[in-house]
Amino acid sequence: MSQSTKTLHGQSNELRQKFDEEIQDFSDALWNYCRYLTGSPWDGEDLYQETLLKVLGGLFTRWHPTNLKSYVFRIATNTWIDQCRKEKRTLGELHEEYEAYEEFSDSLELEEALQKLDDLFSPRQTAVFLLLEIFRFQADEVASMVRTTPGAVYASVRRMKYKIRTNRDHSIKPKLENSPQKSKTIQAYLKAFNHGDLEGMLSLISDQAHYEASLGFLEVNKDEIINGSLAYGLPGHHAIECELWGKHVIVVLAESDQGQLVHDIQYQEVENNKIVYHRSFFFRKEFIVAASKELAYKPQLNKPPLNWEDE
Repeated sequence: MSQSTKTLHGQSNELRQKFDEEIQDFSDALWNYCRYLTGSPWDGEDLYQETLLKVLGGLFTRWHPTNLKSYVFRIATNTWIDQCRKEKRTLGELHEEYEAYEEFSDSLELEEALQKLDDLFSPRQTAVFLLLEIFRFQADEVASMVRTTPGAVYASVRRMKYKIRTNRDHSIKPKLENSPQKSKTIQAYLKAFNHGDLEGMLSLISDQAHYEASLGFLEVNKDEIINGSLAYGLPGHHAIECELWGKHVIVVLAESDQGQLVHDIQYQEVENNKIVYHRSFFFRKEFIVAASKELAYKPQLNKPPLNWEDE
């Protein structure tokens, strides 16, 4: 790495840390928005990460004073709509109607609505509902984000509420994905990890493996893994396989005075009995906290070099 590249890398890290401080008050809300907008915590996590990277890379284009929260939610919305457009999904039109606007009667009704959004409505309708009803942006702000009018925002949400109330029996069941080959390799990985057998674990990893710690670091082959994230060996924690939001994952648990805490969540892709892709969510506070709640564990908030206890 050249000196100029090292300097740029250091400056990028400083900018990222400053950015994290600026969005700290609404990062949880943004993650939940991405989760419900996409209809999946997994897709929502991907959208969250892509949004942050786009905002970091594009703030210089804003020549005017910018409300950062509104801008970040706008980027998330447009990124998702653009992705749906590429997938040729029907984005939906938002028509104006001048009828009475009503709130949901209770929190249970609202929670029920959140579970149905992605399955019942178009991407633009879903974005409008979440921005207005859940995250309480003003109608003119929502209209600007999704490129419509305030009247269309109110009318769309009114029609959506009616449809939600008339589809109460609708349910969505996640589909698990796994194969005998993957299961055998993952079980061997777990055994090596829990016995502190670094060489055994490395033997299961492809020489060309892609190791991604989301919004933390990226390694693109086994040599980088050996000399980087695993340079100091295994952490000495215990790992188990769990189902999380319809996906088989590995949950790494750390012992503490409070019992076992979620240290990391990982999943792997396996081909020809080798791990070719490894993804870790070690650096992802919002994801770890939400997943821990789903798994009925507490998250580990203080794990060097991270300390989320004071945030």
